[in-house]
Amino acid sequence: MFIMSEDSQRTQGRDAQSSNIMAGKAVAESVRTTLGPRGMDKMLVDSGGEVVITNDGATILEEMDIEHPAAQMIVEVADSQEEEVGDGTTTAAVIAGNLLGEAEDLIEQDVHATTIVEGYHEAAEIALEAIAEQVQEAEVDDDVLKQVAESSMTGKGTGGLTAESLAETVVEAVRHVETDDGVARDNVTVHTQIGASSNATELVPGIVVDEDPAHDGMPDEVEDASIAILDVELDVRTGEVDAEYAIDSIDQLNAAIDAEESELRGYAETIAESGADVVFTTDDVADRVASALAKEGVLLFDDIGSSDAADIASATGARRVGDLDDLETADFGEADRVRSENFGDDDLAFVEGGAAAEAVTVFVRGGTEHVVDELERAIGDALDVAATALESGEVVPGAGATEIAIADKVRQEAAGIEGRKQLAVDAFADAIDVVPRTLAANTGRDPIDSLVDLRAAHESEGRAGLVTDGEEVTIADPFEHGVVDPADVKREAVESATEAATMIARIDDVIAAE
Repeated sequence: MFIMSEDSQRTQGRDAQSSNIMAGKAVAESVRTTLGPRGMDKMLVDSGGEVVITNDGATILEEMDIEHPAAQMIVEVADSQEEEVGDGTTTAAVIAGNLLGEAEDLIEQDVHATTIVEGYHEAAEIALEAIAEQVQEAEVDDDVLKQVAESSMTGKGTGGLTAESLAETVVEAVRHVETDDGVARDNVTVHTQIGASSNATELVPGIVVDEDPAHDGMPDEVEDASIAILDVELDVRTGEVDAEYAIDSIDQLNAAIDAEESELRGYAETIAESGADVVFTTDDVADRVASALAKEGVLLFDDIGSSDAADIASATGARRVGDLDDLETADFGEADRVRSENFGDDDLAFVEGGAAAEAVTVFVRGGTEHVVDELERAIGDALDVAATALESGEVVPGAGATEIAIADKVRQEAAGIEGRKQLAVDAFADAIDVVPRTLAANTGRDPIDSLVDLRAAHESEGRAGLVTDGEEVTIADPFEHGVVDPADVKREAVESATEAATMIARIDDVIAAE
């Protein structure tokens, strides 16, 4: 009896488990060398020749176009980490891969997958307790936030701009959007522009959009701007159906031209008389309307995207108007300054200050497309972790110190667990050790010797991580050297990696339909 189609493929038992675990381990291994301040970059080239250079775990896994379903679960771990806390994607993926590796060894020793899953979940609970014990008691102030941001960006492609100076910009941006209800992270955007050193990166108290004035004669800058946002076409009206009109005399032609001129002049007069001195419209504007508005000193940007219009409206307090006859002063938004600036072949509009001060933009500069792309990713991660740390008020030591503490506590608690589940709990601790081992390997140290030294220092000092000053790597207290991470980054990495690894380990039957 045929239950499945003849083209279906089925893999069962140990073969299925081995195949899935091998795929998960391979994905984790692909990003392992990017971990830490001495991590290396990956160059990813797609079928069209598009090149991406990065050491961001989530970006690497996304660009790899992975098809294996079990391997895709590791990609989802990185995606979940990126979505929830913004950083730690490589850590989460590497832990998940090593949890699978340890599970494979246990399965070969005839430990049932269900026992492994139970042990891993119990170990994860112990790990969360260990993270809570590592939380720094001091207040998360600007100095700590700078350390969090700098730790996140160290080793990433920040061009000629140091992570330290860039961290100041990140903290300023996050503090700018702090509210009584938390941090309005969505009010911070990152805008990249090629054509200068990364040292030209700055914080703009407002928003930036890729638009240029509708007419060369318009002012480049307007201060104390009253801003109108229109969803109106400022051009001669046309019917929805094709029609032809017969003109029998010059008088009729002149009348048609006069009517057209009157219509366009009416648009310009209505806007000028409304009191708006800066106008953004999502539709087209006739040259004659733009010219007339230029003479009135009105700065107009036409054919802007709907999302840009929404952002400007939100930032300035303006209301979008769909009919020019409905335009009123109450619909206007306000900004301290609106200016247009040219950058090579690109023109940008800056809406700054005033009501727009609720939104800020990190204006990123870089000499090449690859530089600004990687810098954008680095700053995005730093903004996320700084916002996370500010909201939770909890930070833990980085540089592998928290992972050493987790592994130590899990091993201590494992001694009190009965049965084969104890093996899984011990294996969890071994898997967590991959983080300090990888950090050591990526800095050129011997992983085993470093792990032994870290454990000894943790036992005697209470905190020990691999701290680098750019040249030398030493074992020290990360807090004393400003190497800190948000506690939520560690929690999310442990939880998401455990969930993915246990899900994959439980699979013993793979049915693939062609």
